[in-house]
Amino acid sequence: MNDNSIHLHGTTILAVRRGKHVAVAGDGQVTMKDTIMKHHAKKVRKIYKDEIVVGFAGATADALNLYERFEGKLEQFNGNLTRSAVELAKDWRTDKYLRRLEAVLLAVDSEHLFLISGNGDVIEPDEAVLGIGSGGAYAQAAATALIHHTELDARSITDAAMRIAASLCIYTNEDITIEELK
Repeated sequence: MNDNSIHLHGTTILAVRRGKHVAVAGDGQVTMKDTIMKHHAKKVRKIYKDEIVVGFAGATADALNLYERFEGKLEQFNGNLTRSAVELAKDWRTDKYLRRLEAVLLAVDSEHLFLISGNGDVIEPDEAVLGIGSGGAYAQAAATALIHHTELDARSITDAAMRIAASLCIYTNEDITIEELK
């Protein structure tokens, strides 16, 4: 990026699985340089017959483009999240246009939880917790502690961890959207 480019910061996305229940949360803040541009953005959504939840961190237009492409892969591979994630990552890494997209996707279904990036990464974490974005590490650390030391359900853990991240990360707010799969 050159110095004249607009840098969009500010996203925390967190996924937590507890048994077969998974919750994915995203904060609502959109920041441009040192200004909050929006407080109520929706950065997580259900796709493919409401069987998969995705969230994004990065440039909004890029993420929306990736959502569309990812939904196309899910249709092509009959909702197979693993295959669709791998195929999207391959395209993203090798396509001249897609390589320029600046976003990271988090995608979950009833069995898998993936981080998908333009570097060709399709990462499934060892723990049933994954955070991305500027406050992702804070949220992931808080959620991991809550999983190990409480009996809270996935939604409660996700909500509490996101609020902790919002208290630490200036690019994250407490306007939280949570989508669940049970």
